[in-house]
Amino acid sequence: MSSQMGPEYTLREQPRAQDRLALPTLVAETGFFSGEEVAIAEELLVETLRRGAGASGYHFLLADCPGALAGYSCFGPIPGTRSSWDLYWIVVARASQGRGLGRRLLAATETAVAAAGGTRVYAETSSRPQYAPTRAFYAACGYQEAARLTDFYAPGDGKVIYCRAQQEAHSP
Repeated sequence: MSSQMGPEYTLREQPRAQDRLALPTLVAETGFFSGEEVAIAEELLVETLRRGAGASGYHFLLADCPGALAGYSCFGPIPGTRSSWDLYWIVVARASQGRGLGRRLLAATETAVAAAGGTRVYAETSSRPQYAPTRAFYAACGYQEAARLTDFYAPGDGKVIYCRAQQEAHSP
């Protein structure tokens, strides 16, 4: 998949070697993620570059604007489930926020999940006040809060899990 997204973004599925530097930098520059989380984001990318999406279980959609990585999503099927998928990451560069890129990435992710037979997408985020815009984003995109785990990440930092059910594919 490679398609134009508005006048300035191109979406692609295949991570490239140069994303190994660009992706962790993008994640870190948002100011939302810890060093450990940035390392995890990089690890998922490296695993996908090494093994491919099928073998790694991680799928990427990357949004490029001229000269830079502007955002991405990382998602994959949840092992042991029939059709549930996790949205591991959705990150948009500060300079690209507020332009609809996050919604476009999320919609493209949902389309890819549905094409692969997925019927539910789960996304998790922090309960800290800093993440209020993230929680509002999921709610505005049709996600329902499915669970809230108190003190999950750290004392005072709970996990909020969102879910969006997609139309189930029916066999002919």
